[in-house]
Formats: sequence, structure tokens, C-alpha cells
Amino acid sequence: MALDWVGNLVSIHCGPTLGVYQGEISSVDQTSQTISLRNPFHNGVKCTVPEVTFSAMDIKDLKILEISKNSIEVSKQNGPESSSTTLMPHVGRKDKGGGGGGGASVNSAPVMVPNKAEPRLQEGGVSPVPHYSKRSSSCRGPNQATPKKNGLKNGGHMKNKDDECFGDGMDDVLDEDFDFEGNLALFDKAAVFSQIESSERRGNGARSRGTPGEQTPSRYRHDENILEAKPVVYRQITVPQNGSKEYSTDSGLVVPSISFELHKRLLAAAESHGLSLERRLEMTGVCASQMALTLLGGPNRLTPKNVHQRPTVALLCGPHVQGAQGISCGRHLANHEVEVVLFLPNFVKMLEAITSELALFGKTGGRLVSNVKDLPGTPVDLVINCLDSHENGFLRDQPWYKAAADWANQNRAPVLSIDPPVSGQAHAVEAKWSLSLGLPLPLSEGAGRVYLCDIGIPRQVFQEVGIKYHSPFGCKFVIPLHSE
Repeated sequence: MALDWVGNLVSIHCGPTLGVYQGEISSVDQTSQTISLRNPFHNGVKCTVPEVTFSAMDIKDLKILEISKNSIEVSKQNGPESSSTTLMPHVGRKDKGGGGGGGASVNSAPVMVPNKAEPRLQEGGVSPVPHYSKRSSSCRGPNQATPKKNGLKNGGHMKNKDDECFGDGMDDVLDEDFDFEGNLALFDKAAVFSQIESSERRGNGARSRGTPGEQTPSRYRHDENILEAKPVVYRQITVPQNGSKEYSTDSGLVVPSISFELHKRLLAAAESHGLSLERRLEMTGVCASQMALTLLGGPNRLTPKNVHQRPTVALLCGPHVQGAQGISCGRHLANHEVEVVLFLPNFVKMLEAITSELALFGKTGGRLVSNVKDLPGTPVDLVINCLDSHENGFLRDQPWYKAAADWANQNRAPVLSIDPPVSGQAHAVEAKWSLSLGLPLPLSEGAGRVYLCDIGIPRQVFQEVGIKYHSPFGCKFVIPLHSE
């Protein structure tokens, strides 16, 4: 009887156009010659509808994949004469006269259910829709739309290829939530870090077994030469009398400090060979302004889109060479769109270098004031201190000097000192940075972080005053120094 086949798993082949369907038989109607499958699969892909109904005329072959226990018991009761031809009269037998409905025989041999069968089209690319019942409009998934006519021309073949690659049913997988806590528990952080530490210890041990004192670094910079022709000499500058302090560069080169007397002799020797005071002032102004522009923010601050927030710099200068160096720095800063306020007290007679620098500064549009009361009342971006002189210490007792130093200490802006005096003199203005020229002087802790600028003194000029010199600047004109 037809009800005996309900529950069996079958595979129905509907020809090259409709493909192969697998599922569990839910009902068999011998009157209308239809068979229905529940939970159907089409070409290995689960259908989106719970049930599909086929007509006998669409079925080419029917194979039984698994027989239910109910069918086995019924088959034993009815005896061996019970045939599968009672399933559907037009499926599984041929009439003697050659006529038949489906013309396919029932094969009870189980076959493997394919994960995905390659859909085949008829000539012309037309894929007719199977005869479904009203309760199931379509068994095709969202990626299995019926191709249009002339599917090969309109991309139907590529559509089927996409379905094969990306159209696998992932609904069951996506319905399950990912267990983050469970997967995190599988990660043994302590074991991983222990393995990393043990590998580093083994690497360090392998390096330490080499020649003592010659350990090969494990990592190199992209611009570092790993083929060293000879060992690096870090003390490339020697002075006749070692100063009280030594500095080092970022690369480890030792830069000794020199006394003010030796520094004065060095500048005098350079001037005798053509490095005049005007040249030194220009070089010092360029280096100091470059450092100041970097401290003000560099390209992040000085951009065409930021003209409404131009930085303000207050320059405090005295009537000496150090003051002329500050005026030169202010001229270069004003040329780079920095608001410069220059403080210089009034004197009846000034140095020629200061007079010429003031004339050039007046062409930049910067503001010159001679009274501390005319300095900005609000904090500025940077204060550049050039009040001190190496030789004229009596200037510190002047009222204008004390007033300017008090204003700088109360303004709460960072201070950059250019060519500050040696450590024997107290600093009236606490600086955050100090810029030395050529070779550093032994500065005190109040000078802040020390920088060194190249003012263009040749090597042979250093040798004339007894200094063995190799440039520590590399590709820069201003470098930081670190206290030893």
C-alpha cells in the first residue's frame, strides 16, 4: 500500500533539467500520481520550503536510500510478494505495449547523498519549473533563482558557477552563536608567554657563547649597516684639558665640554680665517630658529590652514653679542610667519652687530619693545632668553634685567636659552632647553636639556687650538646632548 512507503528516505531524479531531490516521503497519492517529500534537498542543497510535491511525469528515476522500520515490519507481514510497484503505478514499471508514464524503475540500492550536484541546463539554457503543489511555491534557496531565457548569454552559466562556489547552505552554521568565552578559555596565555621567554633566553645564551664583549644584536634598523669594517670609536673629540662635564649624542659619541677661555680662543681663531661675527650670527640665528620652529609644533602647527593660530614668541635680549644672536633668531622666526615680540632695553650706544640686526628685524614686521610692561600679559608659546652675557655679569643688577627675568618666570611659557653662561653663574631664568655653539660649555642643571648647533667652524681651526675634532652632527645641524 502507498502508506507503507511513508517515512522512507528516497532520491528522485527528475532529469538533467530539474536535477535530483532527496528527502523523506511524507505522502503518496496514487489517484493524482504525486509523491511528496519533507525536508527536501535539491542537488545537495537544503530547500527553503519544508515540503515538495512531484508529479509522476517529472520523475525519471527513484532510488530508496533508507527504509524505515515501519516499512520493514509491513513488508514482513505482507510477504515477499509485496513490490515497490505499489508505490506509484506509473513509476517503476513499463507497459507491455511500450507505453509508460515515467519509464523509470525503482532501485532500492542505497546511494550516497551528494553535497552538491552540478546543475545542468537544456539546450538554450531554459530550466522549466517542476510541478509543485500549491503549498510549496519553490524549493530553491535564495541563491538558486530560476535562470532567464538564454541563460548562457545572460550570465546564467556564471550564476550557476557562483551558486556552486558560494551557495552552500550556511543557515544552520549561522544560527549558532560563537562561544567567545569558551574559545578564550582555550588560549593559555601563561604558556605562550613562557614559551616566548624561554626562546629569548635561548637566543641570548647562543649570542653570549660567542666572543666576550662582541654580541651581535638580534634586530637592525632599516638604515643600519651590519657589515662593520672596524670597531666604532665613540670618543672622537679630545680637548687639551678635560672639562668638568661630558655629554653624549644619541648615537653614543662622546662630546666633552670646554672652558669659556678655550671657547673664546676657538671663536677668535675662526674669525681670523674668515668666519666673521656676522657669519656666526647668521648661522646661530638659523639653527636657533629651526629648533624653535620644531618646539612650536613644526609642520603640525605652521600650516596654511592654521593661519588664525599663529604662534607667539617673546625674545628677551641684552646689549651684547648673545643679544644679537637672539635678534637674528627672531628675524628668521618672523620670516616664517611667527608672531615675534622682541624686548631690548634702550641704550645710548650699542654694538654695531646689534644695530645691523635690528635694522633687518625692523623689515619683518616684528614688534620691538623696550619696556617690560609692553610684553604680552598672557602666556606666549615660547620665550627665548638671550639676556645673559659670558663676560658682563654686572648686567644682572640692572633693573631692566630683573624685570625681564621676573616676567619670563611668571609667564609660565617654556624657555629656550641661546648660548647660556657657564655653570659658575646662577641662572636668573630657569630654562627648559639650552642651545650651545660649536662645543658645549659645562652648564648647570638650571640650563635644562642641552642641544648643540653647528656654526660652521672647520676641523683645522679646532686643531689650531689643540682640539682633535670629528663632527658629531651627522646629517643635522642641531643635535641633543645627554649628560654623562
